[in-house]
Amino acid sequence: MYSKRVDTPVHVAAGFVLGAIGTFMGAGGGFLLVPWLLLEEHLDSAVAAGTSLLVVLANAASGASSYARQRRIDYGTGLLFASATVPGAVLGARVAPLVADRPFRLAFALLLACMAAWLVLGRNGRVATPDPRPAGRRAASQRAGRRPARQGVFGLRRQLVDAYGERYEWTADVALGVALSLAVGFLSSFLGIGGGVIHVPLLVLLLGYPAHVATATSHFILVFTALAGVVSHGLQGTVDLRLAWPLALGAVLGAPVGAWLARRARPRWVMTGLGFALLVVALRLALAPT
Repeated sequence: MYSKRVDTPVHVAAGFVLGAIGTFMGAGGGFLLVPWLLLEEHLDSAVAAGTSLLVVLANAASGASSYARQRRIDYGTGLLFASATVPGAVLGARVAPLVADRPFRLAFALLLACMAAWLVLGRNGRVATPDPRPAGRRAASQRAGRRPARQGVFGLRRQLVDAYGERYEWTADVALGVALSLAVGFLSSFLGIGGGVIHVPLLVLLLGYPAHVATATSHFILVFTALAGVVSHGLQGTVDLRLAWPLALGAVLGAPVGAWLARRARPRWVMTGLGFALLVVALRLALAPT
């Protein structure tokens, strides 16, 4: 557990920054908070994961309410994918205390590096594929900031009009989404990142979600994933409440700022910015002394 004195203003400020960044990217902030807890606060990996998840839960609840007001959450698929993350999150919390700190750090760094490469290279360097839809629908899709989606075996047509009149249309492969969400739930609770940092790229790149809808829906899913993980970690004693509460307070205050920024950012900036941020954190985590 945390042995130093808690500097409340500093930790609230840190939570604010992490909450704003996490909500902006739909990732919950855990992908930055866990390395900080490991490298700067010197928590062991399981406690870092559990403590981070409590902060992520607060951030997700606040961010999801902001995105709900923007009407960018796809509740239909969001609830379905959230139900799939819960059993994975419970299992991830059970496994986390069994893994030593150094392998945990390297696994975390590898995951972040892979996601960074996928976002930066896969999204901006891919070969264009033909779009068979009429020109009017192609234009609407381009305004929504998405690529043609794979329909899969269980393709589900989705459409959404947000609070600002922007219309989004896409087709989601729900079977693939459920399978991916189960894995995301495990990794999110095991690593303490909440899952948004994994879920957003998967929703965009594999399931064809518009980036803005993906970040909002991911935050909604995150509430359920993080809650399941926090309960499981709490029952094992791997949540440090003394350190978590000021970070969580800051995250709640920062979440609306992140949602406000996300509404004004271009989708490509969201994905590319997330990719470069992940690469920096991965290098810092992998090269840090034990």
